[in-house]
Amino acid sequence: MKEFIKLFNQYVDDGLYPGIEWKISLKKQTFEGNSGYLNIENKLPIVENTIYRIWSMTKPIISIVILQLIEENKLKLNDSIIKFLPKFDNLKVLKSLDSNIDDLVEIKQMPTIENLLCHTAGFSYNFIGDAIGRKYENLKLFHSELTSLEEEIDILASVPLLCQPSTKWIYSVSVDILARIIEIITNSSLQIELKKRIFDPLEMNHTSFNVDVANYDNLMTQYEFDSINKKIHKPSKNKQKIFNYGYPINQLSYSRGGHGLFSTLNDYFKFAQMLLTGKNQYGKTIISNALLTKATTNQLNKKFFPLEIINFDEDNSLMEENGLENYGWGLGFRVMQEISKFENIGNTGEFGWSGAASTYFLVDPKYDLVAVMMTQVLGANNNLQKEFYKQIYKTLI
Repeated sequence: MKEFIKLFNQYVDDGLYPGIEWKISLKKQTFEGNSGYLNIENKLPIVENTIYRIWSMTKPIISIVILQLIEENKLKLNDSIIKFLPKFDNLKVLKSLDSNIDDLVEIKQMPTIENLLCHTAGFSYNFIGDAIGRKYENLKLFHSELTSLEEEIDILASVPLLCQPSTKWIYSVSVDILARIIEIITNSSLQIELKKRIFDPLEMNHTSFNVDVANYDNLMTQYEFDSINKKIHKPSKNKQKIFNYGYPINQLSYSRGGHGLFSTLNDYFKFAQMLLTGKNQYGKTIISNALLTKATTNQLNKKFFPLEIINFDEDNSLMEENGLENYGWGLGFRVMQEISKFENIGNTGEFGWSGAASTYFLVDPKYDLVAVMMTQVLGANNNLQKEFYKQIYKTLI
């Protein structure tokens, strides 16, 4: 597709991305391609099964496993987190969003599994410029590549909530808590459960929390976008940067819920395709259609809109990311609500998510449409995602 090749080549030629790989399926017709390189230093070509750090595109996979456990009657959406994690029993809440870390009030209701899936539980993120995000950062929450998921969640249990559960949408570490709950319920490791429940049934043979030594050369180099000089460079570890998070290449005991997985274009495309029907390519059910439909339907009251992710940058200022103003949120996925806020392009009910290093996917059941884009740039603006989206709906639909 020459329109897509031209689009991606321009971003690579402008020095904004090292390389970009993409794949689209529309009514069983497939379009795919790539532009650029594995790295900008040596200009090594993108190879078959190029590996990417998918960052927050780990989250939808965790969410599907939680939904599987709900189907197995091993937990319920209205279960309190202290049913599985009693260390959260003494959870307190910041008096207001701009309060001091010690200015606390009693919690009115404990976060539930549904709150965690919907990001309405009241937690925050290290890169968000509030008192709780700063506390996470001071505790170096999720910085280590050697700690277990259990150890990190135990640290999290000692920190207050930013706001009362069910009162505000705040993109947060809640999916890391869900990942730990998976381990507790199954009495198994997250690595084993993801492999058994998702990766093996979908034949996602290159998706894992670690990269085999034999595949190191297939890993795209990760960069960071310099918004002032408009170029990419190796990531920096300034305070409250997402790059501070541990992301080991080959630490076999490592797992997280909100980030940490490596995957390939074709592997993640299999997962995204499954989200059309809940079945794998052989007809095996991964998740029931009823629960999948609920998960990919907006679950939020309009009082939570517009959704936004506020990111803390090195200049001590705030900036908006991810362009969520036209989206609601399901049980683990953004869900398109109002195409009028996006030039009337797209379709109500389209859903998906993205990752910190500019990976991105969408699924649109109405058009039998799946699209995945892979690259590796932290802090890039979302223009590439928006143009990819527009090109799909203008060119193919």
